[in-house]
Amino acid sequence: MPVVTYRDALNQALREEMDRDPNVFLMGEEVGVYQGAYKVSRGLLEAFNERRVIDTPIAELGFAGIGVGAAMVGLRPVIEFMTWNFALLAVDQVVNSAAKMLYMSGGQIPIPIVFRGPGGAALQLAAQHSQALESWYAHVPGLKVVAPATPYDAKGLLKAAIRDDNPVVFLEGEMLYNAKGEVPDGDYTVPIGVADVKREGSDVTLICHSKTVTVAERAAERLAAELDVSAEVVDLRSIRPLDTETIVTSVQKTNRCVVVEEGWPFCGVGAQVVDELQRRAFDSLDAPVLRVTSADVPMPYNKKLERAAKPNPDRVIAAVKQVAYLD
Repeated sequence: MPVVTYRDALNQALREEMDRDPNVFLMGEEVGVYQGAYKVSRGLLEAFNERRVIDTPIAELGFAGIGVGAAMVGLRPVIEFMTWNFALLAVDQVVNSAAKMLYMSGGQIPIPIVFRGPGGAALQLAAQHSQALESWYAHVPGLKVVAPATPYDAKGLLKAAIRDDNPVVFLEGEMLYNAKGEVPDGDYTVPIGVADVKREGSDVTLICHSKTVTVAERAAERLAAELDVSAEVVDLRSIRPLDTETIVTSVQKTNRCVVVEEGWPFCGVGAQVVDELQRRAFDSLDAPVLRVTSADVPMPYNKKLERAAKPNPDRVIAAVKQVAYLD
């Protein structure tokens, strides 16, 4: 299979879906002439013209609302936020309009819309531009929330999201755009709501998503080499719906679990995972489930403090030692 970057996988998905369905269009800040802040929309304006690749003013609430209205009348908009931090300005349209319209219309008005863009911390972008907000959106009934970690999953999940008749919040890890991986030629989708076991293991389950998949995989490699501990890495891929079956099956095999996420600890994605496990796999647990998250502070700008605030393999290994009683 060809090896491509995460950004090129997203570009392929957009191009293929716009070719396949004339109702699909892309709208957002600098998606056209500038070809995207992260070059995800490279070449799309030339291929599909300004009617389907629409540059907008810096007005997230406005163009998100236009997208919701377009979806209400049968189009399939893909709304790009330059960053999910800026999408906080559009949260009313995402939460109060897109998420609720199908329910409030008695099932008469589906909202086939994708809100996408980079999320989480990059490098020294400070507190207002470094937030992993997936737990916010996953809290809302009516929204699907996905966060792919690899180019293969990014392309397949974006294509599935565009074809879905429900609003999908699509979170792209800001540090993943240059990540490379195999992506098959031709059409394929990755189903929303299905986790993926990225690495088989027998001693502990590491549950992760988006950028923390790499953190968990690096920790798993070191655990095997340094401590002879076999870690299973489960990539959630989809936050809502959550693939509880895959999570529970893994923990029933390993009997121990550490959840790794980039968000803050309070009311985070990991808290939901822990709740599912204590209700569905309690008798299989040989230790409490531990969580490795970002620090419970606004993200520091200082490079050393920022590094200390993020999840890293050392913190994951320390948590594994606790649940395996190796300390």
